[in-house]
Parts: sequence; structure tokens; C-alpha cells
Amino acid sequence: MERAVRAAEQALIEYEIAVETFRVEVENFSRLHEQRLGPLYARLDELDAQIAEARAARTGDPEDVRRAQEARARLQPIPGVEELLHGWMDGDGLFPEAVAMLTDQPVRPPQRVRPSEEARSLYRELVRKAHPDLAQEDGERKRREEFITRVNAAYARGDADELRGLAEEWAAGPRPAEQRPSRSEELYARLEWLAERKEILTLVAKQLEDSAIAGMLRLAPDDPDGLLDEIAAQLRDDVAKREAELVELRGGA
Repeated sequence: MERAVRAAEQALIEYEIAVETFRVEVENFSRLHEQRLGPLYARLDELDAQIAEARAARTGDPEDVRRAQEARARLQPIPGVEELLHGWMDGDGLFPEAVAMLTDQPVRPPQRVRPSEEARSLYRELVRKAHPDLAQEDGERKRREEFITRVNAAYARGDADELRGLAEEWAAGPRPAEQRPSRSEELYARLEWLAERKEILTLVAKQLEDSAIAGMLRLAPDDPDGLLDEIAAQLRDDVAKREAELVELRGGA
């Protein structure tokens, strides 16, 4: 029974590492997707509204007027839009970074993309050593939880230097003696807790797998940046077509 508990603990830790690694990858790709493609989508929405307005002005048809009003209403600024779009757009329009993106000018790169292989390796090793599930006493569990919180934050930033410092800190810290359960009831309770924790992680993993961003990552697992480049190129083509359509509508009005 003791061997079964230890095996279940290690299996859960490895599963948590896999889920957290995937979560960070999805989160960072989602951020990069929004930063690089968000301005293009915003430009397309604005052009669609302008096209609808130009068509309504040209035809005077009540249905065209209604569609134009609806298209413009969808673009009305909302409180906090700057935070929602991470600084790309506000109520007055696109920021300089967004304009630069649309005109193929240099833009500031995202602050973080994906953790390096070194950061991934350091993260996995630290979690395997310091995971709270390896503790049997409340005090030691709390110490490990606080430490792993710092490890997770450093990994989310892709900060290999901080992870190396945390590895040194853990190596220099106290190494609590391993405590094994002495009663079968405790072992059964431990196994039940581990099973419940795994069920929770399975739900989290499924939500990540079912997300649109994860679907995009599966299309190009080895070159997600290249996939974004392809989508951006298609969106720029769409912008050019919309702009041409708008010019034609306004010219014929």
C-alpha cells in the first residue's frame, strides 16, 4: 500500500507538470495571438462598419441603414477596452504599435513568448523536488506551497535566471525527513485524495485541449509563430480587399 501511495503521488506530480506546462504554452500563445492579430481584426471590423455606412449612404435603403447602425454599434468603445486589448486600442482608435503592425513597420516584440528549454527543465526538476504533495506535515506543506508559487510565477515569465536561483535556494534549505503513513486507513484516505486531485486536473486539461488556441497550436506544434504569420498575411489581404471595396463604394456614391 505504501508503494502504491508513493507511485500515485509521483504520477500526480508528473501530471500536474504536464498540465501546467501546457497551460503556460496556451496562455502565452493566446497573448501573442492577441498582440499580433488583434489590430488586424479590429481594422477589419472598422472597415466592415465603414463599408456598411457607405452602402447605406449610397442606397438610402432602410435595411442598409439598419445594418450600418448595427455594425457601428458593435464598435462603440466600452469601459476598460484598453486593458482588454492589452494596450493596442482605446476609444479613440489604434495605438501607434497597432498602426505600425498594420503598415508592416517594426513593433515592440511581446515581453514573453514561450519558456526556453532550460526554463522548462529547471521548472520540472523543482516541482518534482518541492511539490507540496510530498509533505506529510502541515508546516512543511505550507512551506512547499509558498515555494512552488514562486516557481510557477518564474516559469510563467520564462525567467531561467530566477529558476536557477530558486533551485539553489531549495538545495540549501531544510530537507524534511520522509514520513510514511503507519495506518492503512491513512493510506486509503491518501489514495482517495490523490484520485480526486487527478479528476480536477483532468477537467482543467480538457478545458485547455478544447480551447480554440489549443486547436491552433495543434495545427503547427513545431512552428506556432509561422502559423501566426500565415494568418496575419491572410488578414492583411482581407484588409486590402475591404479597403478597395470601400474606395469603390465611396467613389460611386
